[in-house]
Amino acid sequence: MLRIAVCDDEENQLSQITLLLHAYLQSRPNLKGQVDAFLSGSALLAKTESPGSFDLYVLDILMPGLSGIDTARRLRALGDGGDIVYLTSSNDFAADSYDVQAFFYLLKPVEEAKLFQVLDKVVEKQNQRRSRAVLVATADGPRRILLEHIRYVERVGRCMRYYCTDGIVDSQTIRVSFREAAGPLLSDRRFCPCGASFVLNFQHVTGVSGQLAMLDDGQTVVLPRASATAFKKAWGSYWLEERHAW
Repeated sequence: MLRIAVCDDEENQLSQITLLLHAYLQSRPNLKGQVDAFLSGSALLAKTESPGSFDLYVLDILMPGLSGIDTARRLRALGDGGDIVYLTSSNDFAADSYDVQAFFYLLKPVEEAKLFQVLDKVVEKQNQRRSRAVLVATADGPRRILLEHIRYVERVGRCMRYYCTDGIVDSQTIRVSFREAAGPLLSDRRFCPCGASFVLNFQHVTGVSGQLAMLDDGQTVVLPRASATAFKKAWGSYWLEERHAW
């Protein structure tokens, strides 16, 4: 299910993009989806009751009141990790679109073939991200945790503690090094080791300030002084590569 929110302050533009999005869904019979249209960023935010309300945001950048960039910043501050595709008549906002971790940036008028190509990549990315998981041995038996649900992992005593979007999971006692136990996570480029006992998921990091990594649920994680600069650089590189991966 691909839940799409499209936002443009011009009714004719909003109608055209909405029709294109419906045409895309109709052309992909194996993909179920829905499209909700909004004439302002504030209207969209009012409908976004919780992070994850939409999988994809198709946003005009130049809008009165809340711009597309401002709207995305509000979404990210709420912890929403949905993919963002920007539509604009100007290419002056590429740096700002990077700042909110946008997936792509399309110039108007939007070509159907180009839009469909971008949407295919969004679907492919989301399917891959949703399917990857790690199996954790817990006191209650094995538990499969989707990687996208893991914000960070730390060593607590002799176990691995997984801080997830739906709670905390403790592993049984580990009998290898933390780095070795975290190997299944570190094989995924979303995860980065930080110090001797932390692994963070870039997907849930909204910013890095000094030694603080800010997470999409409002928490902060204190980074070791020796690795904070390298972590910030790696986090920025991850999002830059995400935008240009295809």
